[in-house]
Amino acid sequence: MGEMTQDPRAAAAIDGEGDLDRALAALAERDPGLVAHLVAVGGRPPLRRRAPGFEGLAALVVSQQVSTASAAAIFGRLRAALDPLDAPALLRADDAVLRAAGLSTGKVLTLRAAAAAVAEGRLALDALAALPAEAAAARLTALRGIGPWTAQLYLLSCLGHADAWPPGDVALEEAARLALKLDARPDRAALAAIAERWRPYRAVAARLLWSYYRAVKGRSGLGIGLGDGG
Repeated sequence: MGEMTQDPRAAAAIDGEGDLDRALAALAERDPGLVAHLVAVGGRPPLRRRAPGFEGLAALVVSQQVSTASAAAIFGRLRAALDPLDAPALLRADDAVLRAAGLSTGKVLTLRAAAAAVAEGRLALDALAALPAEAAAARLTALRGIGPWTAQLYLLSCLGHADAWPPGDVALEEAARLALKLDARPDRAALAAIAERWRPYRAVAARLLWSYYRAVKGRSGLGIGLGDGG
């Protein structure tokens, strides 16, 4: 697979409030009017990190195409059945145990593929933070059942990758339409082009937009589950 090297253009991971402060300041320099508006309406975005490693990836797979409540219930049963919830435990578990937790056949296959890649050393999840977002996501999307949205959400919410950008996230698209006063909701390509100006802090821009969306729409959550399910 080759050695992973730190991208010299990459920003430090968003691991704490100080990192968030620096990222917000950098975004405000390049897009002052928009950032001021997003913060005024949505407030300071939260860090809200998920567990890193295999458990965090498993949580995102579980959340694909189901409601937040259903995902929480299924993940709770999965964690109770596999303690700890790591790659070796997942590989040892019978399909019947995984199905009893509420996992579909497709999600069982996805989690087994991810667990095998981790256990065999083909995928070093923690090391993905050192790669550019697109290259890191490509390591994840090479696995069965992991799409670009899930891959980028893992980088953003589990690793604190500063430049992760979840494509096809409906909440991001709608927030951008409202905040930028666009005539129509931008599709994933149009929004990706807009987001280029926020590199290498696109993940923080996404958190600003999610907080803005939550404030405007009166909905809870950080956009998890609002993507295309892949």
